[in-house]
Amino acid sequence: MARVSAPVIELVRRTTEPAGAQTVRSTAAAVIAYVVAVWTLPHPAPLTAPLTALLVVQVTLYSTLTTGIRRVNSVVVGVLIATALSALVGLNWWSLGLTIFASLIIGRLVRVGEFVPEVAISAMLVLGVSQVASTAWDRVLETLIGAGVGLLFNLLLAPPVWVQPAGASIDGLAREMGRMLRAMGEDVAGHISVERAADRLHAARRLDHDIVEVDASLRQAEDSLTLNPRVRQGLLYRVVLRTGLDTLEICAVVLRVLSRTLTDLAKARTDETLFPADVAGSLTELFGQMAGAVESFSELITTPLAQNAEDAEARLADALAVSRATRDRVADLLLEDVREHPRQWQLHGALLAEVDRILDELDIDKRTERLGKELDRRSAQLHERHPWLRAVSRRLGTGQT
Repeated sequence: MARVSAPVIELVRRTTEPAGAQTVRSTAAAVIAYVVAVWTLPHPAPLTAPLTALLVVQVTLYSTLTTGIRRVNSVVVGVLIATALSALVGLNWWSLGLTIFASLIIGRLVRVGEFVPEVAISAMLVLGVSQVASTAWDRVLETLIGAGVGLLFNLLLAPPVWVQPAGASIDGLAREMGRMLRAMGEDVAGHISVERAADRLHAARRLDHDIVEVDASLRQAEDSLTLNPRVRQGLLYRVVLRTGLDTLEICAVVLRVLSRTLTDLAKARTDETLFPADVAGSLTELFGQMAGAVESFSELITTPLAQNAEDAEARLADALAVSRATRDRVADLLLEDVREHPRQWQLHGALLAEVDRILDELDIDKRTERLGKELDRRSAQLHERHPWLRAVSRRLGTGQT
């Protein structure tokens, strides 16, 4: 048996990932649309058909069904504008500018929504090959062929599901939060400068940017799950990931406040350690356990239900139980410390309150309750806004929207 080279194996692996699969699908749809247009239409090089197929197949099935009309409308309008202008003035620098200007204005007038730029894009591409088709009707037919091929592609060969990249983004966020908690645990074990504490605070604030990126990845995953015949219980997956990210976002906010509390303590205790040795040791242990709880929570929400979700939930329950026990021990030690050294007692209380908030947000029972309410709310809301989605999803065999 011939040995397969490493580059070939890597190429196959990449094509099985969502981005690789989407690239293959888009290429195939554009080529098929071109072939169909060549067989159907009399003129050569009907490039508008593959262009439209490429635009349509790029989106998820849900987006195709909900925004497909506006997308095709934008391409048709761009085709008509370019055809009319090419017949009148041909292609030069000022006609190109006029085409773009007219496309953007008319695109807003015909209400194509977020696809206004595609009106101008379609017009520019068509303007460049204006001699290929003799009439606007030919261009419109090309557009309809491309749209039909793209739609059939998304119906028969469902677009990739982007759950894995979204799960990886969520897990990356959780692990960054865990790393920060462990770093805080190391800081409280001795003397920390105000500058170093401030750096921790700035790092905690930068979590907001990470959350924005994770949210974008999750939105893509939610869209890819909706009405996708590859996925059973699509609504459940979406709600599990969304509510999980909401929980981590709240924990990130509390983590930022916790960093601020430690920074204020560092400012007040510049010539001494933040805490006595016994308190510091217990706090280091507590922060490490909280880091494990955050990471276990991420593992729970990103683990497919058919695999190791029960094990992840058990690990989270253990991490929370150990963290709460250590928290109680820290509270007793801090109380004794405050009685001896009452300075900044309010910051000790704030620190405990922030620890409690994080542990409360990660609580399994609270998450189960929130998940149930959100599932009911999402399901009712979706069917109320789009009653036709239930019928479509049943025909596609998803059973869920």
